[in-house]
Amino acid sequence: MPLPRGSKNILVMKLHNLKPAKGATKKRKRIARGQGSGHGGTATRGHNGAKSRSGYKSKRGFEGGQMPLQMRLPKRGFNNPNRVEYVALNLYHLQYLAEKYNLDTLDIETLRENRLIRKNDKVKLLGTGEITSKINVSVHATSQSAKEAVEKLGGTVNLV
Repeated sequence: MPLPRGSKNILVMKLHNLKPAKGATKKRKRIARGQGSGHGGTATRGHNGAKSRSGYKSKRGFEGGQMPLQMRLPKRGFNNPNRVEYVALNLYHLQYLAEKYNLDTLDIETLRENRLIRKNDKVKLLGTGEITSKINVSVHATSQSAKEAVEKLGGTVNLV
């Protein structure tokens, strides 16, 4: 490509003459390539010991033979694999939902649709607060006081 008239030796940027700025790159350290490289012999791994061997991989939590922290601390407590966790639904929640959505029956599906519980949550009806309207409720569990309060107004509590 000819240079424009009157211009001196201008460098035109093309793919074949692109290169990083001076000092921007470093040469890769080529280890275990003989004594002449300066990284021969032990190949920068030091002398002997597990870390100098091929295939070395330390175990998670390994502290060089010292008793690891998770083994030094005492075990405590118990996690019951059969525990059932419930989402609490109080009477005042029930009253609020009945007024807001004009409901006379409240079941698990309605709670899911209104994003009050997640897909696999179990619901327990509890007796905190007051209820003033007749509501039929379907839940997984209930307290005695909540059941009595709902049934006193003519509603029903069904366990799913």
